Amino acid sequence: MTHDLPYSQACENNKAPILEKLQAIFNAPGTVLEIGTLTGQHAVHFARAMPHLQWQPSDHPESAHLCCARLEQAALPNILPVVELDVSDAQWPVDTFRWAFSANTTHIMAWHEVEQMFHGIGERLPEDGAFCLYGPFNNQGEYSSDSNQRFDQHLRSQAAHMGIRDLVDLQALAESVGMALAENHPMPANNQLLVFRTSP
Repeated sequence: MTHDLPYSQACENNKAPILEKLQAIFNAPGTVLEIGTLTGQHAVHFARAMPHLQWQPSDHPESAHLCCARLEQAALPNILPVVELDVSDAQWPVDTFRWAFSANTTHIMAWHEVEQMFHGIGERLPEDGAFCLYGPFNNQGEYSSDSNQRFDQHLRSQAAHMGIRDLVDLQALAESVGMALAENHPMPANNQLLVFRTSP
């Protein structure tokens, strides 16, 4: 580990269990759009383990620079240059991808941004693609653990627009843009990996 690079302990902890699931989903050549690359730890780990993919990192214009040093240091041929992506923009800088991946973003985004992320992916996701969303989620208003409840309270005390999202709301949102929840994988530390696919 290089200590002078932006670093997330959560990314370091969860990258191996997430990769185990992604390898079964991202199982053919194609481009993956990562929304919210942040430190770049996921991008490097996943692209190195899955060389058949083209990994497209992206982040909000205010944060996109944070991953650059790590991606440059890794120098992997299948990681594309990071793009600035504000999900609220009508025009996205990436129009074509087979899969999308985002980790720990929906509880940071405002709900209207979550809606716009799903809308943007739903418009572009091909029939054989998938959108993999990782993070803590509630189920019908119920927390999956006491630690998630404390985390949610911490988020809301920082900013009113943040908070853990509910599976029911995310499923309804997905269905409104032509996707459906196809898989729900329990993950360590009371997280989940949701896999949305285009509805038939």
